[in-house]
Amino acid sequence: MDPVRMLDCIEIEPNGPATASVIWLHGLGADGNDFVPIVDELGLPADHGVRFVFPNAPVQPVTINNGMPMRAWYDIKGMAIADKQDAEGIRASAREIEQLIDREGERGIAPERIVLAGFSQGGAIALHTGLRHARGLAGIMALSTYLPLAETLGDEASDANRGVSILQAHGSQDPVVPMQLGQASRDHMLEAGYDVAWHEYPMQHQVCLPQIATIGRWLGERLLR
Repeated sequence: MDPVRMLDCIEIEPNGPATASVIWLHGLGADGNDFVPIVDELGLPADHGVRFVFPNAPVQPVTINNGMPMRAWYDIKGMAIADKQDAEGIRASAREIEQLIDREGERGIAPERIVLAGFSQGGAIALHTGLRHARGLAGIMALSTYLPLAETLGDEASDANRGVSILQAHGSQDPVVPMQLGQASRDHMLEAGYDVAWHEYPMQHQVCLPQIATIGRWLGERLLR
């Protein structure tokens, strides 16, 4: 098997030594710069010690966009994004994120001090990877997204992350990933016994200031201790 390539990333280091990390995945067609401006809006203290890692997804053709190459974590094959799922692409991206978790370990950050976060496609990969990761994580943040390959979770879930804290947020007017899909994913995880904090906002496929404040508080509770 060929070795998995390491994704290129944009990183924001804390003022002092890093004691925790957030690996934050962008959505379809965006790149690692997408959520960089939000870091300063989170309300974290100046000495927070959190490294933010924003990986760039590989460029690949996306079926729903007429095969146009763009940054994508996996292919979208139809308008109903939860149907005809690109299992191979999802699992390939999960392996790449596992590499980033391992690299944080090499830099002194244990998994229990790492939050996996993502928006839209990136959130789907964060959920898929985090719930299957072999060691317990600090949390999983899933924004405007859904749980892919939900039917395989029962067999593949990691016992180490049965109690992981999950922040799930969605816009009630989202035309890209319908909120009903996010709610169905929430319900699936709740029924499986996961700790899911659900937040919905009167917005479309985006983030808003009240949501950013919630994210900042949640990250603080998980990582600033």
